Amino acid sequence: MLQVSFIRQNREAVLERLAVKNFFQTELVDEVIALDDERKKLQADFDSTQARVNSASKEIGNLMRQGQKEGAETLKAEVASLKVGIEPLKVKMANVEKGLLDKLLLIPNLPALEVPKGKTPEDNVVVREGGVKPTLAEGALPHWELTTKYKLIDFELGTKITGSGFPVYIGKGAKLQRALVQYFLDFNTAAGYVEYLPPFLVNEESAYGTGQLPDKEGQMYHATADNFYLIPTAEVPVTNVYRDTILKEDELPIKMTAYSPCFRREAGSYGKEVRGLNRLHQFEKVEIIQIVHPDKSYEVLDGMVDHIEKLLQSLELPYRILRLCGGDMSFTSAITYDFEVYSAGQDRWLEVSSVSNFENFQTNRLKCRFKDANGKMLLTHSLNGSALALPRIVAALLENNQAGEGIMLPRVLHSYFGAEWIL
Repeated sequence: MLQVSFIRQNREAVLERLAVKNFFQTELVDEVIALDDERKKLQADFDSTQARVNSASKEIGNLMRQGQKEGAETLKAEVASLKVGIEPLKVKMANVEKGLLDKLLLIPNLPALEVPKGKTPEDNVVVREGGVKPTLAEGALPHWELTTKYKLIDFELGTKITGSGFPVYIGKGAKLQRALVQYFLDFNTAAGYVEYLPPFLVNEESAYGTGQLPDKEGQMYHATADNFYLIPTAEVPVTNVYRDTILKEDELPIKMTAYSPCFRREAGSYGKEVRGLNRLHQFEKVEIIQIVHPDKSYEVLDGMVDHIEKLLQSLELPYRILRLCGGDMSFTSAITYDFEVYSAGQDRWLEVSSVSNFENFQTNRLKCRFKDANGKMLLTHSLNGSALALPRIVAALLENNQAGEGIMLPRVLHSYFGAEWIL
């Protein structure tokens, strides 16, 4: 959530940056400023009235001690009238503050100056590429056929039990999932991230805190009886660890990692683009999150990008890093780098991670602050990244490493999986 004071002081710049995200509801910005004007006026009226109540009450005491009962009674009547008038003022203030908050929640984060203009993924900028695309033998299979051939995943069984997009991992397929999760967590904790195992459902306050609500309400699974939401990413519960928290400056940065299943409705398209593991309603992911000093967040962003790049290099997968254009960024992000791996069986790039700096957009909602050396209260910055999302990693590992006799796993997974090959 943007800060009202920043919007007021930088209206034209705010509108200019929002346009990079193709957000043109300029009336919301002006409505926020108008509601803040009204809130300030009501606050001034309330403060003035409350001050008069306090001073009159003090005067009543003085008059009573001086025996001036008639003057005291007159003031008592004034105080009673003021108190009656202050109640509707409180109600009006609460309504205006709620209206202001509701409007603020609809305005996305401002993209950083480095974010390129654009509307679609085709406008994203390739920052760099790494690894070597494999050359597969004739007759190479896509992963949805490989998972059937080696009895790793049963998509039809998942459809029977729940519905499409809920695969059942079996035998070595389940073991590979577990091996990847453990390897990713070990890789992250070795870099100083503290592991968490959070709840997989969150309350409404947590979903608002990280910006999933109201922006992605229709994309989240909602347990209506308890008003809980199934998490779309571990970012939501883990970042909320520090909701309503005042930190000490020397506690920063805070580095966290977590495994979780992720639940996304992902309503929409069909065909090759979403076939097999390409798009699921339930999948596993390991996340990294940092809460940092605002002066350090872009340095931290570069470090997180490097961390995930090294993780992909260790898996021996060809990859590329993209800086997303404004139109392809999330509601909450100030800047995002996507990681894609090349999947040879499909001859296409698959997104496996997004690394984002939210600056103080989330922490303003979360009220996650710290006191600097001068005792001034400041908002922290928050960042997160996938390290990594499993489904498309598995798709690329299977497709890129298939051979006549089986599937050769990258060296770093041998000890975790307990074998070099899937046979």
